[in-house]
Amino acid sequence: MTLCDAGPMVALIDRRDAYHARCSAALAGLPPGGLMTTWACLAEAMYILGEAGGWTFQQALWRYFHRGVLQLHAPGHDEWERAYVLMSDYFDTPMDLADASLVVAAEKLGSRRVFTVDRHFHIYRQQQGQTFEVVP
Repeated sequence: MTLCDAGPMVALIDRRDAYHARCSAALAGLPPGGLMTTWACLAEAMYILGEAGGWTFQQALWRYFHRGVLQLHAPGHDEWERAYVLMSDYFDTPMDLADASLVVAAEKLGSRRVFTVDRHFHIYRQQQGQTFEVVP
């Protein structure tokens, strides 16, 4: 399973996106297990896709869920608290809620691989100091 940020979700659907070709190629090369995202990343992607292409683009993202390519991680209460701590720790980077939710999901699920175009994931660390394997 690979954690997925909003950027690749947008890039995979919007062919005009600067990262479209790179993210499409990376998706094809990911190991089995599919993609996992968070509510915060999904909300961000839906907003951006709505602005870029309206319901047609948003519907395309929903199809990733229907086909089982993308799954949603539902956070527990402790994960929201951890996201707050991370955003406080990285306030000067800065870290937004979507990024914090992915770091927390990685910690909870024991995952290091994140599909993102966000360079901050080269800086972020998990609770035990683990780095991320950033794709692409």
